[in-house]
Amino acid sequence: MTDHTQRIKAFVKLGTFFREFCDSTNNLQGKLEHSIPSFNALENKIALAKHKNGWFTRENILFSFNSWANALTEVHLNTWLAPYRFQQDKSPKTIALILAGNIPLVGFHDVLCVLLTGNKALIKLSSNDNILLPQVAEILVSLAPELKGFINFETNKLSDFDAVIATGSNNTARYFEHYFKDKPHIIRRNRNSVALLTGKESPEQLKALGDDIFLYYGLGCRSVSKLFVPKGYNFDLLFESLYDFHPIIEQVKYANNYDYNKAVYLMSNFKLLENGFLILKKDESYSSPIASLFYEEYENLEVLKEKIIGDQEKIQCIVSHNLFDSEIKFGNTQNPQLTDYADNVDTIAFLLRNS
Repeated sequence: MTDHTQRIKAFVKLGTFFREFCDSTNNLQGKLEHSIPSFNALENKIALAKHKNGWFTRENILFSFNSWANALTEVHLNTWLAPYRFQQDKSPKTIALILAGNIPLVGFHDVLCVLLTGNKALIKLSSNDNILLPQVAEILVSLAPELKGFINFETNKLSDFDAVIATGSNNTARYFEHYFKDKPHIIRRNRNSVALLTGKESPEQLKALGDDIFLYYGLGCRSVSKLFVPKGYNFDLLFESLYDFHPIIEQVKYANNYDYNKAVYLMSNFKLLENGFLILKKDESYSSPIASLFYEEYENLEVLKEKIIGDQEKIQCIVSHNLFDSEIKFGNTQNPQLTDYADNVDTIAFLLRNS
């Protein structure tokens, strides 16, 4: 199948599947038995993924499924792809995908882009997220059998591919740049997200910011890990607005990180602010440890905006209110649009150029 409009229909079916699965799960009120065999198979994989990676709670996995259910509609997919020019009846190229594993289905957008451009995906999974995507691929092929053979998973060394999209740390990115220098490539590095506060935010906005901070336990590149606040900012309203998120400390892995990081900071005599489930530390870095949030004070808003613009290669999302053209509203970092490309590199354009 080479016509991308047919592939759109395949992903619309997958979106419908995700929606019906999430709806049936809600109707069952947490029960694990479904009447549809593919639903039961997916439930088993959810349980296995959680067992293998403690950060992949059922709630976070379902949040990911629901996000994709909302994105994979005919209107959204057609609107996204309308500006691009697709060549019909071309031979598919094989695109190697080296995926991250920090949050559930984090590499699915790359798979979507590869298939919608008429290509084959050769996927190297992270050991942290190697359960869910193969099951989703199996479901997709069952809904659209013509995609059989277009999604392959490689556990050994990647070979026989035409281009590569690799996601990793700043250290692995240097290796990727060298290793894939002779192939068309997108190499992604560490990025973090920030929120810029002015002190005029409403309690509702600050509560919404909690989703940006705590969803996926702050493990995503779209998770806010750094705050910029005006000098002398009073954190009381922020802590009050975030209080509803306190059950997060009941997650054992999160609690262990909270206790560990707090102990390390205190032994190092760092001045901290904390509320029993979140540690605020004054720090100029962008990447804060789990259960921690770095903050930095500013005196001149315009100077700060220039600094943030200058650091855009380190930043994935900017949360603010009427300060940046590309800003994201409070509470929306974990609901990206199809056009929100990782590292702001247009994946569809890259694939159309190189396939």
